[in-house]
Amino acid sequence: MKNYSLLLMAMLSTTISTAQQHDHMQMDSAAHGKQMSPPDHQLKKRSLADTIKPMMMSSQFSLDLPMNRNGSGTSWMPDETPMYAYMIHGKKWMSMVHGNLFARYTNQDIFKKGSRGGQQFDAPNWLMGMTQRKVGRNGLFSANAMISLDPFLVGLNGYPLLYQTGESYKGQKLVDRQHPHDLFAELNISYAQRIAKNTDVYVSVGYPAEPALGPPVFMHRSATMNNPDAPLQHHYADATHITFGTATLGFRYKDVKIEGSAFKGREPDEERNGFDAPKLDSYSMRLSYNPSKHWALQISHGWLKSPEALEPGNNVKLFTASAMYAKKLNEDSHFTASLVYGQNHYSQDGKTLPGAVLESNLQLNKTAIYGTYTYVRKNAHELDLHTFANDPDFNINAITLGTNRILTTIKNTDLRLGMQATLNISPLVLRPLYGTTPVGFEVYLRVSPSLMKMVSGHQHKAGMKMDGMNM
Repeated sequence: MKNYSLLLMAMLSTTISTAQQHDHMQMDSAAHGKQMSPPDHQLKKRSLADTIKPMMMSSQFSLDLPMNRNGSGTSWMPDETPMYAYMIHGKKWMSMVHGNLFARYTNQDIFKKGSRGGQQFDAPNWLMGMTQRKVGRNGLFSANAMISLDPFLVGLNGYPLLYQTGESYKGQKLVDRQHPHDLFAELNISYAQRIAKNTDVYVSVGYPAEPALGPPVFMHRSATMNNPDAPLQHHYADATHITFGTATLGFRYKDVKIEGSAFKGREPDEERNGFDAPKLDSYSMRLSYNPSKHWALQISHGWLKSPEALEPGNNVKLFTASAMYAKKLNEDSHFTASLVYGQNHYSQDGKTLPGAVLESNLQLNKTAIYGTYTYVRKNAHELDLHTFANDPDFNINAITLGTNRILTTIKNTDLRLGMQATLNISPLVLRPLYGTTPVGFEVYLRVSPSLMKMVSGHQHKAGMKMDGMNM
């Protein structure tokens, strides 16, 4: 556990420095006919808004939208979404670094009610850098890079997670396990052009990257940032966040956006340290709408060619819809929630399998309380169960409750101690394998950037320096 924490500190700590600039005011004195500096007591009365002129980072895909709206890929989040990141301001470039690491112990069936639960010490993690600069008056160039040390700190066969399915390892389906993420999870560049008031067009290409399909991936949804596990519904909504070959074209008018992508439909292979062959054989479309600063809505549809390596002839039509909510309570507290629905329609058997997840997170100063309810329908084939005739479907439900608390903050990096429990409700016919209600339990140390706070509407903490002031 200690080694994991030290590793994350090295990954996420950053030294940020900028030159300080001081404004010198002069006053004209009619009595003496010369310029004089204002008295000290007048200087002290000047507000931070008068003395600090921060360069603000915008959305990566519009000069007119706030950076808080950035989701994963080209997706949107609510404008009031809290941000945990380090900021770096240069003369022309503005950059942000954020990430997460959980050094933890997980036991998926702590009371040993079935035979399918596993336990493991591991450290799910990711680290992402984003940078951007203006091009002329109306252009914006951006680049993203994201890595994950899951192949080394989790393992190539992933981590135990009851009822989870998706992808494969050594020719076998990963069942009751969550696959690791690739070492190179995103390498992406984009260009946005403001063509009129409240109107932008943009293009984004990556290898790998995320197409315009689904909500922001679970790792970037603020309602799930404290949960080390992927949702059981991951492969029903946002599993395409790492695709080796993606091109997206989008158009925004005010708070409505429509976009389409061409991308590789096949999931990443089990060689997690390298790059898969690129291909643009799948397509998606997404409509996004932010009706207020508290809400982000989207619907999307994708046509995925042969996503699973073990089922090369099985194409998938993926439909998703989601609503995300964010509300700032005070400088240190906020509430976020998301509702995500997704369904896969398979070409080989004609089945449609749905899944939904409701997530929430309440941050109260140093303490977080979070919860998740998940419903998914999976069939015997998906769970790799060959003893059932006619491939029946199973309704699976899971409820997770968790909490953590910030133990200390060092260099704008939080160290949190947390725990969570998951109650899985097994279908009747699967209880001999899984138990009636197997309970999973986890305890973890989480390391991540601190919350970026606000002064006069501008972010000023979590490693950010503004002109003339190091916060």
